[in-house]
Parts: sequence; C-alpha cells; structure tokens
Amino acid sequence: MGHSLADVYARKFDVLNRGYSGYNTEWALPVLEQVRLRPPSNSAVGSSPDSMNNTTSRASDCSRSGLGPTTRACRGTSQHVPLSRFAENLRTMLRMITSASSPYYMPDTKIIFISAPPVNTYQRGADLAHRDPPRDLDRNFETTRTYAEEVVKLGEREGVPVVDAWTRLWEAAGKEERALETYLYDGLHVNEAGYKVVYDGIVEVIAKYYPELRHEEVKYKLPSWDYFFDHTVEDFRKEYGLVVR
Repeated sequence: MGHSLADVYARKFDVLNRGYSGYNTEWALPVLEQVRLRPPSNSAVGSSPDSMNNTTSRASDCSRSGLGPTTRACRGTSQHVPLSRFAENLRTMLRMITSASSPYYMPDTKIIFISAPPVNTYQRGADLAHRDPPRDLDRNFETTRTYAEEVVKLGEREGVPVVDAWTRLWEAAGKEERALETYLYDGLHVNEAGYKVVYDGIVEVIAKYYPELRHEEVKYKLPSWDYFFDHTVEDFRKEYGLVVR
C-alpha cells in the first residue's frame, strides 16, 4: 500500500511509512511524539502547505488478553488494550495534531483513520498451531469487528474520514470468514490483494474529502526535465526558491 501511494505521489509528496510491527496504540503514542516533528517550511523539495496523515488502528490492540477477549489492562507482554483505552489513545493522537494547544499542532494536516482488517480465525489458528512451540489462537473475529467499529464511530464523532478496512475486506470476501484467506496471508496481516482493497479505499476517501490532494491534482514540487528547454538554471533557482549553497 505504501509503495502504491509513493508511486502515484512521486515527486509530489514524500510517503513515509511509520508502521511498527506488533505495536498497539499504547506503545505507539510516544513514537508519534517523536515522528510528528514540524517539517521545514522554506524548502521547495518535500514541503507543502498540506500534508496527509493516515492513522491506522492497530490489530494488536484487539488481541486477546489471558484466555479470551477481555477488558483487562495489558499485562506482561500482552498486546491487548481495552476498547475504551484504545478509543482514548486514538483521540489523544488526533488531538496531538489538531489541538492548537498541542506542541505538535499542524492545522493544515489532513487526517484519515484506517480501521484494522478482519481476522480469519481458521487461517490464524492454523498458522499458530504450526509454530514451534505451537501457540493458542490469540484473536477473536467479533472482538476485531468491535474495534473496527469504534474507529468508524470515532471518525464520525470527530469529523475525520475513515477507511473502513474491516468492512471493505469482509465484503470483498463475500462475508465468508474462510474466504478472507484471499486477502490475508496468515489470517491477521493483509497480503498484496488485501492492500489493494485498502489502497483503493484511501484513494476514494482522498477524492471525496480532500480532492485537492488527489494525486492527479497535485503538481510536481520541481518541474519536469523539459522545463530546461526554455529556462536557464538561474530561472530555475529563482522560480522555485532554491538557495545556492
């Protein structure tokens, strides 16, 4: 998905993948504090009055704590985050960027929520059973649905567009859990086909809510090579504000 976005936005926006494998929203908060640094505003290369932030809910949050999907707080190495805490963490991340009192305030940033995908417990269970040593199933289909629904609800309350990856993949699979194997390579993580479904959702949301950021509408930060047929290097420097070092 990141590669597809980077391809269509090449020379227009830098697409930065800041995913951290296995992290839940609790652990991701301090990471976000580090990566949401304000970019320089005086560079023609890579700066823009608009930027886009895809906030993806973590499948790790809806992992099972103990013997089943409970609301206990995380303990030990458990990745589980209770639903209420999960929603609170997402709100905190949102406020970091949208609140004028936040040191990370970036009012021009366009935000999209992406829900976690559905889980195929048959596929996930088989994958875990074949590990050494074998492991018990750690995800629940309905619990994962609940967390995805919370992302959609939060987006509606906060006015943030949502790519409902859970529903998109579920419908693509004909609403059959076993058929999700077409879109998940281990029952939990999406494969190339799954990423295509999510990517299409992102493109649709951008077109609907942030049409000025459609890749077809965004101009190159620097001109095409044939610009120099009719312009000098000095023209180039002056027109694009490039500083001589």
